[in-house]
Amino acid sequence: MPATPAWPPKSAPRLFVDQQLAEGMTLSLDGPQAHYLSRVMRVGQGDAVILCDNRTGEWLAEVTAAGKRDVTLSLVRQQRPREAVPDFWLCPALLKKDRFDTVLEKATELGVAAIHPVVTHRCVADKLNPERARTIVTEAAEQCARTALPDVHEPVKLEAMLRDWPEDRLLFFADEEGGEPASEAFAFSKFPERGEGLHKAALLVGPEGGFDDAERGAIRSLAQARPISLGPRILRGETAALAGTTLWMGLAGDWADS
Repeated sequence: MPATPAWPPKSAPRLFVDQQLAEGMTLSLDGPQAHYLSRVMRVGQGDAVILCDNRTGEWLAEVTAAGKRDVTLSLVRQQRPREAVPDFWLCPALLKKDRFDTVLEKATELGVAAIHPVVTHRCVADKLNPERARTIVTEAAEQCARTALPDVHEPVKLEAMLRDWPEDRLLFFADEEGGEPASEAFAFSKFPERGEGLHKAALLVGPEGGFDDAERGAIRSLAQARPISLGPRILRGETAALAGTTLWMGLAGDWADS
């Protein structure tokens, strides 16, 4: 006699929704989300869907009706509360669209709390499409089973970011001209009692071509800034952003506790 398949299956589709979720709630999805469930995933009545609302966490829902234009779901139970993510900001200089898309996607997978795009003198772009950015981070969060979306902020000029930088947040500055080894610097943001580090941390990474001398001087003059080196090679903007984030997560973030 064949075994009864586990429910919900691990392959159940995952979606973020705008509504705040609660046990026993019924909701109807339309538009692209309904198309994805009914036409791409081909869900039917009784199938499982995992929903997240970026507020309360992750919920198991059951499909009660699946039409061509809308899908109705009934919430069964909460699976997980909204996760607590490390208080780590990534502050990458804007890059060409496809390269910055990679930064948005992978930074979400790596677990950053917020992404603060920066406009510098050598940036080849100075704008970010907020809807496109939200779509990218949402799809990345669904793929990697995050229950909390990173905050994606409007791009700001470097001068404005430095002027308004919070006093209680350490700013690791990836300086291509060198600095303290990142592995040593990051350890202090996990254990501030060992040195000057702070629990709240951020990583600033420049564009292709790096920062100019005036920008480098302005960053280094910020009391909260800590110049670091990401190794002996010159890295692309997206590589530096993701390599630095990965290293911080491993040494001071939630990877260090897993």
